[in-house]
This record gives sequence, C-alpha cells and structure tokens, in this order.
Amino acid sequence: MKWSIQYANLGPFTDPELACLLAQTAEEAGFESLCACEHIVIPARYTSPYPFSSDGKMSDNDYASAQSIMPDPLIWIAYVAQATKRINFTTGVVILPLRNPVVFAKQLVTLDQLSKGRVSIGIGVGWLREEFDAVGVPWERRGARCDEYIAAMRALWSDGEASFQGEFANFQHITMTPKPVHKRGIPIVIGGHGEIAARRAGRLGDGFFPAIFPNTELWARLPGLIQTMRQAAMEAGRNPDDIEITSGGTRRVENVGRFEELGVTRMVIRVHSRDPKELRDELLRFGDEVIAKT
Repeated sequence: MKWSIQYANLGPFTDPELACLLAQTAEEAGFESLCACEHIVIPARYTSPYPFSSDGKMSDNDYASAQSIMPDPLIWIAYVAQATKRINFTTGVVILPLRNPVVFAKQLVTLDQLSKGRVSIGIGVGWLREEFDAVGVPWERRGARCDEYIAAMRALWSDGEASFQGEFANFQHITMTPKPVHKRGIPIVIGGHGEIAARRAGRLGDGFFPAIFPNTELWARLPGLIQTMRQAAMEAGRNPDDIEITSGGTRRVENVGRFEELGVTRMVIRVHSRDPKELRDELLRFGDEVIAKT
C-alpha cells in the first residue's frame, strides 16, 4: 500500500520552513506522496451545495472554507519539491475547467522536469459555481470542457507537433517542450465521489480518487463507485486494472485489508500536528507503526 498526505499545502504548511519539514519528514517516514488541494477563490456568499456536509455548507474547519490559507498547489509543490529527493507530488484536486489547458500543460511539464518525474495531477470539475463566475468560466458544460482539456494536454505532451480541434480548445501544428520525463506522460487522476466522476476515470483517467473516508456517510458508496469505474473502463476498451485507485485512508494497520480487497493501492491521511517537533514525531511514528507494516 502507498501512503499520501492530503491537504499538504493548507494552513500552517504555507510557512516555507514547516512545508519543507513536512515534505522531508514524510519522505523519511516512507510516505509515497504529498497531495495539495486547490480553490482559486472562496466566495463570502454562495448558494452552491458543499458536497461534503449534510447541510451543504462549509464550516470554519473545512479545508475549503474562507478560514483556510490555501496557496496555489503547483507553486507550493515547486517550492517544496526542491527540498526533497524521492517523494512524489500530486493534487487533490485542481479544478481543471478553470485552467487554460495550454498554459496548464506547460506549467505541469515544467514542474515534472524540475522534480525529475515526481508529479501527477489530480483533477476535478468543481462544485462551487460562484468560483467559476469569479474566474469568468461558464459553469455549464464544465464536464465536457474538462474531458476536452485532458485530451488537449495529452496531445501537447506527445512527441512531435500537436494539433487539437474541439469546442473549448483549438491549436494546430504546435510544439511544447520540454516533454514529460516518463514515456507514459504525466499521470492524470480523476477525483470525485459521484458516478459521473467514476465513469470519467474509467474512460480517461490514469487513476481514480473518490474523496471518501471511512466512518462517513459517503463510505458505503466506495465499492459501487469502483465497480462503475471498472465497467466504464471495459466499455472504453481499457484495462481497469491499469487505473490506480486512491482512497481516504485509515490510521490502523488492521483496517488496510478492506481497502486492498476493493483494489485500493494508495491511501491518504491528514496530518494533525502543527508544532515542528510534534509533526516530526507524528509522521515518523506513523511510518513505523503503519507504513512499514503494510
């Protein structure tokens, strides 16, 4: 089992020294990756239903609340990656329809080169309509826009000239350099805990990240979502076993088996400590008591 730290770029980990300590200690403890999240803006007033609470509202303690300090994930990753050697970096998730796919592809492949191939990109379509309004991107057809942007970025990362003609992205006979470090390209992980996201992961994703944690009301959905993803992959002529599954994780070794039975190969946890010494103790203890035994 691989282990990742979710929300790694939030709150106190915007402090450069603490961010680097988090990354270096996670690497030492055996974590496979750090996962940074994104909201470009959080509107002070919104009517869009927040999908991770029963009342559809964010609390002050939620990762996405206006109270959370949330830097751009790619810039945060770029800064922290230089302080590490082995640990990988991903996003959970970037709201892809809000990004220009040509500019974003360039940023990602540059980050991929500078980190020596230690980057994947988790993407989603977003839930906050008011954020789309602030950026000036239409809310409608954001799913179709997301699918097209994935194809456009992969075209740009491929060898030789790239051309793409779609509803939302168009370019002809252009070359983007550098190219991804690995021949497989930069892995694209589809995030989301609904059936549409599961089907998108099956059709298009290198990975699937349903943001579902144990002991929540969403937990019962996980087996069905994984099956939906697998069925969509087979219908698209793809091997579902090639799509890596990431899930919200556990802190107990004895619970890992039920994730493995579902085909999960990576789990994410959240770090609780903020004091540098306590942070280091927490991560190294988790490495000894959980990571080393799974």
